[in-house]
Amino acid sequence: MAEGPTLYLGAFIDELTRSGLRHIVISPGSRSTPLAVLAAEHPELRVWMHVDERSAAFFALGLAKARREPVALLCTSGTAAANYAPAVAEAYVARVPLVVLTADRPHELRDVGAPQTIQQIGMYGDHVKWFMEMPIPESDEHMLRHARFCASRAVIEANRKPSGPVHLNFPLREPLLPDLEHPQLFGSGRSQGQAYVAAPDAHARLDRASLERLADQLAASERGIIICGPIDEPALAEAATELAALIGYPLLADPLSPLRCGTHRRDVVVDAYDAFLRDERAASALKPDLIIRLGAMPVSKPLLQYINRHRTSRLIVVDEGGWRDPTLLASDMVFAAAGELCRSLTKLLAERGEKRDGAWLRCWQHLNSETRLALEQGIEQAEGLFEGRIFTELRQLLPDNTVLFAGNSMPIRDLDTFFASGDKRIRIAGNRGANGIDGLISTALGYSAAGERTVLVLGDLSFYHDMNGLLASKLHRLPITIIVVNNDGGGIFSFLPQASLKRHYEELFGTPLGLDYAHAAAMYGGKFTRVDSWKAFRAAVPQAMDEGGLQVIEVRTERWSNVEQHRRIWKQMYDRLAGLELPASH
Repeated sequence: MAEGPTLYLGAFIDELTRSGLRHIVISPGSRSTPLAVLAAEHPELRVWMHVDERSAAFFALGLAKARREPVALLCTSGTAAANYAPAVAEAYVARVPLVVLTADRPHELRDVGAPQTIQQIGMYGDHVKWFMEMPIPESDEHMLRHARFCASRAVIEANRKPSGPVHLNFPLREPLLPDLEHPQLFGSGRSQGQAYVAAPDAHARLDRASLERLADQLAASERGIIICGPIDEPALAEAATELAALIGYPLLADPLSPLRCGTHRRDVVVDAYDAFLRDERAASALKPDLIIRLGAMPVSKPLLQYINRHRTSRLIVVDEGGWRDPTLLASDMVFAAAGELCRSLTKLLAERGEKRDGAWLRCWQHLNSETRLALEQGIEQAEGLFEGRIFTELRQLLPDNTVLFAGNSMPIRDLDTFFASGDKRIRIAGNRGANGIDGLISTALGYSAAGERTVLVLGDLSFYHDMNGLLASKLHRLPITIIVVNNDGGGIFSFLPQASLKRHYEELFGTPLGLDYAHAAAMYGGKFTRVDSWKAFRAAVPQAMDEGGLQVIEVRTERWSNVEQHRRIWKQMYDRLAGLELPASH
């Protein structure tokens, strides 16, 4: 490769690291050779090789989420880049910073039938924050500045709130091998390792007048609730609970918020709302004056229905940017960092001497504790390997500093209902941006790559979807414990109206596969354990975490029995709540 492309691409890779990027996930290919070789050569970049581009992208997604920083992706031209699309969409909706680098044929080889060439310009559409078609690499001073400017901007744009993916497309001509012996390989540009563009972190915050108006609304609303949806802001737990305690509001904690588990105060945390808001009497009586929602919309469908039921209540959505209100009921959109806003409101209301007697909060607390007792009783009485019990068992089994990653469809919903709040430092994670079942193994392995002890719970269809992702565990020696809930098909459809279509249900929705996943674990050098009792489960999980490596634990369940047991538990809960006194509507 000539000096021009070597220096231009070397400057680009170097500037990624100067801007703070430390990890790049690469899939093999020819056209991406110069970028891949330069990334491997750079002393400050960690290269993670992953053969399958779809799995590679989800792996990068998990690594970026775990480390809370941008991660780069690199692949060759053609359909390789198209395979990034599902993870790019998830990253965009879930606000995860990815720097997507795709190699491409030069302009003269496009639209003329050249092999491995498709339309890559803007191929991810509106699912990236920023797109740049890079020039053919050259090494004059202006172009070297351009390389560094684009690399620096890519990292900044990916990180800037709300975070998300960016895409840079590189047209490259042969020859493709860079000159690794060039004395200025990474040296052109700013001196002393300084980033080309500095962009200090800046968080949105309310001005004093707006903060005062918001405080007035809270002071005037006795029956308010705070809902904390999926949001990755660890310091929010203390800030939100202190505010809730001061103003006497229950704090409804989604499992993907930092409030479900941890050492913060939890007396104001309500974690069984997904269960008791199914009760018509409770959902009707608990009419709020004011709802404050922090972060994204929670997992719980009964909570969504509760908000829609009380559409005359004032709904204040607090978010760092964007427009996330699927209820279409928001009366106020407050663009601010949630933790800082909670701290500011607590300070202001405390200075005013605002404090409530807590009757409204005590009602929610009593409902929550009675519901938890009903759920625990129902779990104990459930026959066989009931899927919801997996999470009550894991709550006891998992040690501090564990990531519990929940797959979509039923696992995340059962986790929401049955995994009670606790003081263990458990980081609960999931892909709840686009909510797909693809890439879950790879995303969880991204957390493992960040050094986190990781336990993944997912269904058998989700496991099948991303079996290629298991390769990362083998290649990079990443430990992970995977619990496969095997009900031989799509269990969530058994709860939906489609279940009444008996004639076509199994073919179109149940989709039983009849696969033995022991072979998949063996192919990737893992250990497979099939448990047939909770005693065996309680032995298998700690042993898997202690042994390390790839550990797959299968829990065999039956779809229709699982539906009936869920309904039996709801009935027991309704009966228990029927005798409780609820607040009078107003």
